[in-house]
Amino acid sequence: MTGRGLPRTTDGAPPVAVQVWGDGALFTRPELKVERVTYPVMTPTAAVGVLEAIFWKPEFQWRVVAIEVLNPIRQATIRRNETTDLASLSDAAAGRRRIDTVATRVQRNTVYLTNVAYRIHAHVELRARATKTAAAYRDQFRRRVSRGACFSQPYLGTREFSAFFRDPDDTPPIDLTEDLGIMLHSIDHSVTPARFTWFTARLDHGVLHVPRTGITGQVTS
Repeated sequence: MTGRGLPRTTDGAPPVAVQVWGDGALFTRPELKVERVTYPVMTPTAAVGVLEAIFWKPEFQWRVVAIEVLNPIRQATIRRNETTDLASLSDAAAGRRRIDTVATRVQRNTVYLTNVAYRIHAHVELRARATKTAAAYRDQFRRRVSRGACFSQPYLGTREFSAFFRDPDDTPPIDLTEDLGIMLHSIDHSVTPARFTWFTARLDHGVLHVPRTGITGQVTS
């Protein structure tokens, strides 16, 4: 997919694309409070995180329109010890309180993805403060991808799963079509509590098409 068939901008430009991959990924379902269970494919919010790690400016925002799944979907499980006691940032910085990891230790499972690869397609949407055209920002993004430049190390859902990226190639998406259920579309952290939006996700021959907006709702356990 080279942007054909995907939504274009008002000036007729196709979305930019970047190919990302890694040894593992964890796109956590926020409705599951204790056990960490991944979505079967990358979420739009995780894709935005990768794009912003490569190129971010306050003058624009990323709008993901499609995510291609390039490797077969495989899952694995990790069981590890965690603590239920957390010190505040101020207490931790001042060394005022120690955490008893033995007394507060619990075992939790994590279901994650292995050997993942995706191709992200996204538009640049200008904000009022923009000083350049969308085409200029798109060109900057493409140059950074070609050079392997990034503001911070991209990751696939959680920071323990680093992401590698490069210019997109012609690797076909997997031949899988299935309904994925309700998926996280976006999170607005500017309000308290955070506002979540959702959409009904479907993988169509290995391609997840992302609508412009989601439906507002709250996370339930």
